[in-house]
Amino acid sequence: MDAIALTRQLVDIESITGNESAVGDFLLCQLSKLGYQTEKMPVEGDRANVYALSPGELNPKVVFSTHMDTVPPFIASSEDATKIYGRGSCDAKGIMAAQIAAAEQLRKKDIYVGLLFVVGEERDSLGAKVANEYADKRFGDPTQKNTARRRYLVNGEPTENRIGRASKGTLRAEVTARGRMAHSAYPELGESAIDKLIGALGRLREMPLPSDPEIGPCTLNIGLIEGGRAPNVIPDYAHADLLYRLVGPTEQLRRQIVRTAGESVKIDFPLELPFVRLHTIDGLPTMVAAFTTDIPRLSNWGKPVLIGPGSIHVAHTPGEFIEKKQLAEAIDLYCSIAKRLLSG
Repeated sequence: MDAIALTRQLVDIESITGNESAVGDFLLCQLSKLGYQTEKMPVEGDRANVYALSPGELNPKVVFSTHMDTVPPFIASSEDATKIYGRGSCDAKGIMAAQIAAAEQLRKKDIYVGLLFVVGEERDSLGAKVANEYADKRFGDPTQKNTARRRYLVNGEPTENRIGRASKGTLRAEVTARGRMAHSAYPELGESAIDKLIGALGRLREMPLPSDPEIGPCTLNIGLIEGGRAPNVIPDYAHADLLYRLVGPTEQLRRQIVRTAGESVKIDFPLELPFVRLHTIDGLPTMVAAFTTDIPRLSNWGKPVLIGPGSIHVAHTPGEFIEKKQLAEAIDLYCSIAKRLLSG
């Protein structure tokens, strides 16, 4: 298994969120050729997760998983002596290649793991949600104390081959302001929705956020602002999308956001992925993921382990890359982790 060549093949298939069908079909074809039992798990339209098992292995105790989708724009692959470049090279197509290569090495030693590749991680984790419903029907409760039913999900994200102790959660807040249009020469006749929004955002930026001594602070990003009609019209509508990176429960934080923003705006919370503490393995270097993963939506697949090659600092950037050395090290790491988890 040439993980470098496979990484480049995967990168060169455009799979921006919502358009994962081509890369899914490629994976189904390649894994079938390798002798895996493959399953297309329908998600939405022609989008589908890919699930693969070794022949005769219907109930794997360890499953390697990551996501097929990427953020825009599409960037084709290239390489030099030490790195592979392109969209998804580290987030997460290089990881996918390393997991497949590791599964192949393990199979040669009669050690069998499952492979689960999902859609939609970069937007709403819809693929993970569907996969979780699938696991619930197929496996039942993975948290039973019976060790024969204990299972593990090894989820791949760019952690520079360090194992995650925890992953911050995500809370998305939508702030909407309404006003009354008027001619800008007579502002007293209107009511500016943008002024209301600016005031609310200013208060939210100054609001103290919770912190965890081990994990660090909850953070806020104001990612999108829109509104207004024209420079000479008092705006009747304004809207902002905010993202909080969580380090704990959200009940108190939600109340604080609503109270701080004030009654001049409306707050909605369309998405939450909770903060999670993760299963670690003795002897491996650790990290805390400030980003969110599919793990909270894959709870029925077992105890979560988070690790993968590549740096999150270059993911989503024009120069995204993965180091070839880390890619090779990840294959050995995934093999070692699977063996240790299976040995208990």
